[in-house]
Amino acid sequence: MDEKRVDDEILIGHVQEIRRGSVVLACLAVLREPRYGYALLGTLRKAGIRVDGNTLYPLLRRLEKQGLLTSAWNTEDVRPRKYYRISSSGELLLERLRTEWRTLNADLERLLREETP
Repeated sequence: MDEKRVDDEILIGHVQEIRRGSVVLACLAVLREPRYGYALLGTLRKAGIRVDGNTLYPLLRRLEKQGLLTSAWNTEDVRPRKYYRISSSGELLLERLRTEWRTLNADLERLLREETP
């Protein structure tokens, strides 16, 4: 197998791991305003966070089951949609995750600056 191809495959795997860990933080931040799943996908994509529905919808159900999101059906439109919104527990978690994210990011930036060529 081509050396560059192996490197690309390895990179893709690691990038997916980084993204997977940040999707929860992104969803909680975005869901301060109620959104249905497809609209949330669009908002995340516009922000540069690529996630597909097969990943997002189970995540939303899990976060709701954990009490971090609330949901309500809007049946007034032609097409009923389930809207999600962050709960008070989700807000608390969001603040703690944000602090962790900022600390980790600062630590990584410091390490990357110290990196020698």
